[in-house]
This record gives sequence, structure tokens and C-alpha cells, in this order.
Amino acid sequence: MKRIIALFALIALCAGCFLQAKDATPVYGYTVVHTYPHDTGAYTEGLFFQNGYFYEATGEIHHSSIRKVDPQTGEVIQRANLDTSDYGEGIVAWKNKLIQLTWQSHHGFIYDLDSFKPVGQFDYPGEGWALTQNGHRIFMSDGTPTIRILDPETLQQTGKIDVTANGQPLGNLNEVEWVKGQLYANVWLTHRIARIDPVTGKVVGWIDLTGLGPKPEETIDPSNDVLNGIAYDVAHDRLFVTGKRWPLIYEIKLTAPKPD
Repeated sequence: MKRIIALFALIALCAGCFLQAKDATPVYGYTVVHTYPHDTGAYTEGLFFQNGYFYEATGEIHHSSIRKVDPQTGEVIQRANLDTSDYGEGIVAWKNKLIQLTWQSHHGFIYDLDSFKPVGQFDYPGEGWALTQNGHRIFMSDGTPTIRILDPETLQQTGKIDVTANGQPLGNLNEVEWVKGQLYANVWLTHRIARIDPVTGKVVGWIDLTGLGPKPEETIDPSNDVLNGIAYDVAHDRLFVTGKRWPLIYEIKLTAPKPD
């Protein structure tokens, strides 16, 4: 499983980035504005908000799917399951299509956004973790400190962003979301979201979500049911976060930052 493969990388990340000499990178707190029901069977790999609905991708072999979800009730109103051999990962909408990654199969899927009918497939090297877009380009994380830039029409890589925090490469970048000109990225197995300048690749802020979500003893698998899932409602300036198999999606507001 992914959590085993990246365990030592996480230890190195914590030692190399969070515990080195302090810098001036601001750390934002949060307040919860509202909560929405979330399926505790959903092992969240990707999340976005569009036209009043959450779109969610779930992972794990035999349980991977894409879903359209009513925010108010948590009801899955549309769903498509992956083949049992594929481990589903992040999703993004581009025009009338929904694009999905798989973890280690080296291919992704393209669906009609309205019907979830499969309309294509594409290939890529390495692992696939998450996707987002800014209206011009698609951004793809793969668990490394490098975020790939994809042409949204061909889904071929056209560039990259090397992400650093306090001068050091920042790995384990998972679910990503484009928010007001920055890339927000869950740092897998931590309570933090990195705010990344897409031009320089530097982490220009942290969002510390310590205390959000269920207590470990309330989850099915405490080591694995972690923070992962960011969605942004552009029309109403709303930020949502959740975690794997968490019972709630949280709408949050960021609070004033302090130095890291």
C-alpha cells in the first residue's frame, strides 16, 4: 500500500522540512464555517466542487470509483466504478470531461462529465496521485516534490514545478487544488496543506488543520484514514477539506497567520 512505500519518505520530510531552522513562512489556522455529510466508506483520493456538487474519487483496489455527491445530504447521485485491477486516484474537470488518474497502472481515464460514460484513456510514466486545473493548464501530483504541468487537451506533460519548503524539496504532495492563483496541496500523512507559488515552486504558506476531523479511535484505520481532499467553490469563495473515510466535509475559513 501507498502508506508503507512512503513511510520513510515521510520521516525524512518531517525531519528535513518541519524540524529545520525556523523561517518566516506563515502558518494559517482555521475556523469551521459549516459541515456536510461524507460517506465513511469513501477512501478519498480526489475532490472538487462544481455547479453545486462535490465530485469525488475514491481509491483502493476493488473499491475505486468516481462520484457526484449532493453536499447537503451526502447522497451519491451518480457513480462509476473502476475495473477491479485499478487503484483510482485524483480527478479534475476540463470542459465537458472528467479526467481521472490511477496510482500505479500508468494510465488514466477520461469520462463525459455529465454521464460518466468512458470516452478515452491516456498514459503517463510513474505514479498518479492528484489533479487540478487553473483554466489554462492541468497540474498533476505524483507523490514526489515535482508537480507536472499537463496540456489539458492532449494530457501530455509540458512542464513541471519543483516544490520546496524552507529551501528543501517537499515530497508526499497529494490532493491538489487551485485556489486564487496558488496551488494548495495536502502533505500526505500530515495535518498540513502547503500553499505553493506556481511560478517559483516555493511554499509561501502553510495551513495547519491539527484537530480537524475525527479522533483516531473513531476511524476504521487510524494510520490511513488521514486528511486528504481539498475543494474550492470559486463562485462563492468557499474552501472545503475532508479526509479518507471521514464522516464530514468541512467548510473552513483561514485565520490570521503566524511565523512557522
